Amino acid sequence: MNKRKFITLAGGGIVIAASAATGSAAHAGLFSSALPSAAVEVWQGPKPGLDAIRAALSYAITAPNPHNLQPWIADLREPNTITIRTDPTRVLPHTDPFGRQITIGHGAFLELLVMALAALGIAATVQLWPAGEMPASLSAWDDRPVAVLRLSPSPAKIDPLFAQILKRGTPKSDYDTSRAVAPEQLQALLAQVQASTIQSAGTVAADKVDALRQLCWQAAQVEINTPNTVMESIQLVRVGPAEILKHRDGISVNTPLVRTLTALGMFDRTEVPQPGSAGHKNMSARFEGHSRTAMGFAWLSGPNTRSGQIAAGRAHVRMHLKATEMGLGLHPMSQALQEFPQMQAAYAQAHQLTLGKPAPTKATDDTLHMLNRLGFLPQTTAPSLSPRRELGAFLRV
Repeated sequence: MNKRKFITLAGGGIVIAASAATGSAAHAGLFSSALPSAAVEVWQGPKPGLDAIRAALSYAITAPNPHNLQPWIADLREPNTITIRTDPTRVLPHTDPFGRQITIGHGAFLELLVMALAALGIAATVQLWPAGEMPASLSAWDDRPVAVLRLSPSPAKIDPLFAQILKRGTPKSDYDTSRAVAPEQLQALLAQVQASTIQSAGTVAADKVDALRQLCWQAAQVEINTPNTVMESIQLVRVGPAEILKHRDGISVNTPLVRTLTALGMFDRTEVPQPGSAGHKNMSARFEGHSRTAMGFAWLSGPNTRSGQIAAGRAHVRMHLKATEMGLGLHPMSQALQEFPQMQAAYAQAHQLTLGKPAPTKATDDTLHMLNRLGFLPQTTAPSLSPRRELGAFLRV
């Protein structure tokens, strides 16, 4: 262990083992850090020859979702119908113990799907939770539908944000603190929220931004100092082309150094980074950099029902697409919104700083669903595109 250190993953503060002794190999150009093209082929658009429904689903599977788990199932067994279900094995029981974030990811998927269907000449009537909402306990989740879409031909209707779907990426680097986010840019994002049950708000005021920066940093420390939550992320790390292509989900790492160490058996994904270790320090630095360089924040709130969570996901992806159109970075800072016991104090503070209210105690209470940092990436840095599984992996036919 004394020969090891940890380096930070681009996926949001998780760490992996690395050895300083092999650093020269990392700079020798032995490997490319680019993700395998097949793993990110979805970002090139639907494959030729697909029917309109499958083409629309090809757009929808680019939706943002926690830890890139891609928990969606599209059941096509009924004619002119898409039934959206959840894969109960693709959840985060430690960091998202009630499945709120996973459900928000379904809302983002649904919004992109409806948008893409309309662009391809298909109208969709959406019925949420026809068999009732998912229970609070993840262990009780089952195969019940999240939504049923009834389809019919219709003239193509292009949402102005449709063109941004394949351009959207999540900025996982520090922002340029020399570039301010203008109030009118913030308002343009907030204006994308169309659901009557979801409220959008935000700030670019220096004092409020600083308070939220501190909150994000403090909440991140809670997550990385709680073994089961940090390990939930570490165990979703995919290293090198073979693993990335095999899984096409989770947190992808393809840097030469990490690939070398993995090949040598020096990367142990069962090990918790200890406070004070190089790994813990580097992981903390990544979270701190993301927090301290936020140049503004935008957030979404609404009821904590399953339907409210779906609405929040639909609103979130619209904001993200608008940010993409504007060249503005939008990056979820989800740590303070996580509902595991150790995060309770940060969770309460997040609600006070944004909504001016105590933390919710029941599903109908106003709940903070998304907290996004805003800013501009350095000109040499581009948002990250995440791998996606093949379309067939999501289908029931």
